[in-house]
Amino acid sequence: MFTGIVEEVGRVASLRAKPQAMELTIACSLVLEDVKRGDSISINGVCLTVSTFTHNTFTVDVIPETVKTSTMSELKSGSRVNLERAMPANGRFGGHFVSGHIDGTGVIRSVKKESNALTKVIEVEPELMKYMMLKGSVAVDGTSLTIFDLGNKTITISLIPTTQEDSLLGEKGIGARVNIECDLLAKYTERIQTAQPKMTRSWLAENGF
Repeated sequence: MFTGIVEEVGRVASLRAKPQAMELTIACSLVLEDVKRGDSISINGVCLTVSTFTHNTFTVDVIPETVKTSTMSELKSGSRVNLERAMPANGRFGGHFVSGHIDGTGVIRSVKKESNALTKVIEVEPELMKYMMLKGSVAVDGTSLTIFDLGNKTITISLIPTTQEDSLLGEKGIGARVNIECDLLAKYTERIQTAQPKMTRSWLAENGF
């Protein structure tokens, strides 16, 4: 589990492509302070497992499903990435519940500077819009953000100066693709509602009522 508060911006030190998959080695420092094999680290919002590490890098395997549903295939040697370690049980919860399981991608359609904020309109995949709520939460490239406006197929987010400085999202311009993770609570609520049987007369009779 993550909070969507980016801890560090790392860099792709090497990338080894496999059939529909890849192996990434990330150069960084902060997230390596207490790292061990099997730890979860979010890379641009994607939860990945540390397979090996050195004093200044860690390596992860990216499976075909993750390559298909995220922007990981766009990375190359030298690419900068948002990093966050999984939240410890006694840690502060600074953002919102972020699982690191990407639901799809979005495309930045407009960027506007408003005083000290940077506002961006992101077009998301149509099937994800049902999880978007005004003033609700969304994770974009692993960054916890609030939705300030909704269109038919777009969300509007605004980056405070700290987010602009501490993550890569402030640098991304029009046309850039980003990873989207919808609010986990919204997805759970939908699942519970749709999984419950419909209480029709026949259902009640079949179940002894």
